Amino acid sequence: MTDPLHAELLELAREAARRAGELLRDGRPADLAVAATKSSPVDVVTAMDLAAEKLITTMIAERRPDDGFLGEEGAATEGSSGIRWVIDPLDGTVNYLYDLPTWAVSIAAEQDGETVVGVVAAPMRGETYYAVRGGGARATGAWDGERELSFRPSPPLDQALVSTGFNYVTEVRAHQAEVVRQLIPLVRDIRRGGSAAIDLCDVAAGRLDGYYERGLHPWDLAAGDLIAREAGALTGGRPGDAPSRALTVAASPGVFGPLQRLLEDLGAWHDGTP
Repeated sequence: MTDPLHAELLELAREAARRAGELLRDGRPADLAVAATKSSPVDVVTAMDLAAEKLITTMIAERRPDDGFLGEEGAATEGSSGIRWVIDPLDGTVNYLYDLPTWAVSIAAEQDGETVVGVVAAPMRGETYYAVRGGGARATGAWDGERELSFRPSPPLDQALVSTGFNYVTEVRAHQAEVVRQLIPLVRDIRRGGSAAIDLCDVAAGRLDGYYERGLHPWDLAAGDLIAREAGALTGGRPGDAPSRALTVAASPGVFGPLQRLLEDLGAWHDGTP
């Protein structure tokens, strides 16, 4: 890594993700309850989401007061430095609410609109994944020391392990379930972990052959998308498009094209409305 600014941003993102992860892991109350809902009554926010985002934004703003923010729980400032932080303080809130371990803190830094740093901390795994644009992707925690991440060698699509996620709006979920019904006979199997950030990192780490989902926001995918790409995986949306709310696809190079084309044919990008 030769860019001093990117090195600074990475160090700050890693520290903020670590501290927020510790807050969420160690501070989770036994009687944790829903504080608010978003797109539907089952799309929830807890007080811990809000506390973690406040910790992250406060810490970054103290060190870099001219930067902007885009956070899932409401942080939104323009900034004047050309740097914007895209933050999901708790990706996998429903898992966290139920005390399931698959949740993460996701922090990305954009420079002039392009993601240059991404960090995903998964405290219950004891793992942190991170990448800098052009510098590869790495992880610590489950391995001895630091591990350079690399995608899994690509199998034929019918032997690929693919993960996905579901929206919280009923009509969208019903359509997504129909896509899975048609997809599952055509791949090795389907997984549904509940955290887009972790799914993207699992593609980067070779734990999944592919991942797709409709309905992701920038904070869901910014860090994980960079980590997957820097590990050598391919990412995109509908054919010819970048990852977007309509569709996000990440996979090893040999799986990506066939999976993306199949998802297009199955209408995985559709929102389920007539």
